[in-house]
Amino acid sequence: MKANEVRKMSVAELEAKLVELKKDLFFLRMQHATNQLENPVKISLVKKDIARVETIIREKQLEQ
Repeated sequence: MKANEVRKMSVAELEAKLVELKKDLFFLRMQHATNQLENPVKISLVKKDIARVETIIREKQLEQ
């Protein structure tokens, strides 16, 4: 997910995306713990996406 794509979203969409990403991270961690995860790099990518979304939510809050 690119930062430009995230910046175009509204705050409500960003919060929904954040919930979705956190749910994805939970399931990836569960798969990793049970040795079912094929690509462990996905965990770090989802973490970075979460941080990106949280940062842009904060930027939008400061603009208001």
